Amino acid sequence: MDLSINGQLRAVDDAQVDPRMPLLWVLRDVLQLTGTKYGCGVAACGACTVLVDGAATRACVTPLSSLQGKQIRTIEGLAGADGPHPLQQAWVEHQVPQCGYCQSGMLMAAAALLANKSEPSDADIDAAMTNLCRCGSYPRVRQAIKAAARQTMSVRRRAPPRP
Repeated sequence: MDLSINGQLRAVDDAQVDPRMPLLWVLRDVLQLTGTKYGCGVAACGACTVLVDGAATRACVTPLSSLQGKQIRTIEGLAGADGPHPLQQAWVEHQVPQCGYCQSGMLMAAAALLANKSEPSDADIDAAMTNLCRCGSYPRVRQAIKAAARQTMSVRRRAPPRP
């Protein structure tokens, strides 16, 4: 099976994986993309959040068989060629991580939010950020998302119009 991960086609040996295997284990154990974390295994905590066709998706319960032809983006693919994603910059500036375990999933959920809502309200953030953080960094997560949204909007305003 071929998977499109972070803009690259990655071959997964059918003899090596069961089509029912969760994406999380394919990423971590087969493809060695270990930025996506295992938390609970039942889609409750969000540590394993990745983007599938732009939607925040819990990789621990997403079977490999459901991903043929879809675009998968992991934390390893969040930054662009020109540097960190605005969310990654805001995460550092607002000192969001404490233990850091949940952060890759948090960042991916926040990326999905900003892709759909360029100026999210507190209610939008609360609705989209269902990831659990045992350190309680939620206020800083909210601040960082708003800072990244402002930065993204500022860049869009400065960009030349498209022909």
